[in-house]
Amino acid sequence: MLLAAGRGERMRPLTDDRPKPLLEAGGQPLLHYPLHALARAGVQRVVVNLAWRGQRIRDWLGNGARYGLEVRYSDEGAQALETGGGILKALPLLGPDAFWLVNGDVYGDYSFPATSLADGDLAHLVMVPNPDHHPGGDFCLDDGRIRADGSSRLTYSGLALLHPKLLNGQTPGIFPLAPLLIDAMKQGRVSGELHAGAWTDVGTPERLGVLDRALRDPAAAGRRD
Repeated sequence: MLLAAGRGERMRPLTDDRPKPLLEAGGQPLLHYPLHALARAGVQRVVVNLAWRGQRIRDWLGNGARYGLEVRYSDEGAQALETGGGILKALPLLGPDAFWLVNGDVYGDYSFPATSLADGDLAHLVMVPNPDHHPGGDFCLDDGRIRADGSSRLTYSGLALLHPKLLNGQTPGIFPLAPLLIDAMKQGRVSGELHAGAWTDVGTPERLGVLDRALRDPAAAGRRD
């Protein structure tokens, strides 16, 4: 599932007329990069959630044939449902098995493995070293397991393998994903890994500019932001 429904308030005015994942870096919309990576990994079907200016994503991506993918859309209407609510709405399209969740505004060179969750686990998070703009990190990675508390924290990359059961008991509507992940961590049901390669959270126009310049300069393309 590709998350593409957010308003992108911090990117305004760039996002006044388009959804954030269609902002360009290196001559391509941000959405191009995860789609390309997923297709290269052998993924066949992708669900994209939509809200702000969602028709523009439909117009650009269509049925996904240019990437060799089958693309389906989960339209959240005028107001995005946040990550948790968006996933819950899309579950009928995603099916009963574990699925990759990918932020549509994150760039990186992570190679999606053909993997599955361990028995009893509800999530697997891809973590990265803390960037300058997020020095405190999010969660702790300890011997392949993710904990919510601890002193040595890493940053959640925006990439995760999730089981639909993580959403059990949730009511349709607007709600975040983080509290559900933290509850699962407390139960010891979240694994994780460290990705030390290229990664950029395109959260501001300045970081978009840095990524654009890096992608246009092959010598700089591996630098971390």
